[in-house]
Amino acid sequence: MKRCSVALVVLTCLSLGGCVETRFASPLGDNIETCDTRWKGLWIDTRESRDKNEAAGFFVDKGCEVSVLDQTEPGGPIKRQHVPVNFVHDGSNDYLVVSDAQLKGLVEVPPLYAVSPKPEKSFYFVQYRFHGDTLELYDVNTPRVATLIVEEKLKGTVSKTSSELHAYVEGDRAQMLEIVRKQPVFNNKPGMVLERSKMSMDEYERSLVKPPKPHKK
Repeated sequence: MKRCSVALVVLTCLSLGGCVETRFASPLGDNIETCDTRWKGLWIDTRESRDKNEAAGFFVDKGCEVSVLDQTEPGGPIKRQHVPVNFVHDGSNDYLVVSDAQLKGLVEVPPLYAVSPKPEKSFYFVQYRFHGDTLELYDVNTPRVATLIVEEKLKGTVSKTSSELHAYVEGDRAQMLEIVRKQPVFNNKPGMVLERSKMSMDEYERSLVKPPKPHKK
């Protein structure tokens, strides 16, 4: 099965085809913020960058706008794609909240499966942790959430085929917060680890973008 996790939503794109994902009916609590200043700067997935020699990560500008860095071919120009992201802090835990409605037009968002009537919007969650200049992103564990729904520990819907697994968790804002506090809905290991770069965005682009070849006379 191919993951369509929040980390991938934020840092790459949802893609067509088989997908494993969890969406939630409501945002994560009431205290939702549009900025976490710790995110500002250039963050690089060093493993992807080394393996492919391509841009891999994101840039958060002074206005706290999050942009995914996309390089369609090695040595080619780096594109920045803005992704609307919200932040939630609950005690010592930090989360991203992304609405599927916000992503439409930016990335390919699969339809909600086996949910009727279909809501106007649903939400992806991811937990994040800082360790100095390292940022870890923890995806929702969809198989675990699906099991909790089947066991009626969570209210929701599960849709499963040979190549896809979709979980939809019902509840209001307060219930969403209770779920992440009491249920092990996130993976134990980070799905993505990024490092803060000391380079400016311009310096990073120059390090990866090859100058055009001169025309032969």
